[in-house]
Amino acid sequence: MAETTLATTDERLEGTFDDGDGSEARYKLRSARQLLQVVQERQDIATEAIDTAAEDEDILKNIR
Repeated sequence: MAETTLATTDERLEGTFDDGDGSEARYKLRSARQLLQVVQERQDIATEAIDTAAEDEDILKNIR
């Protein structure tokens, strides 16, 4: 089971992609999955930057 909304959405798109039979639908599903991957990468970078910048655990809890 996916741990995040992005991962859940990606899993569902992947399942739909596997079941899809139209080339246009497959293109749209592939594009949507690629966009989700970009969002996940940006989220990972932001999380890492926050962790690096703020070492106080109380501040980190409030930010998240």
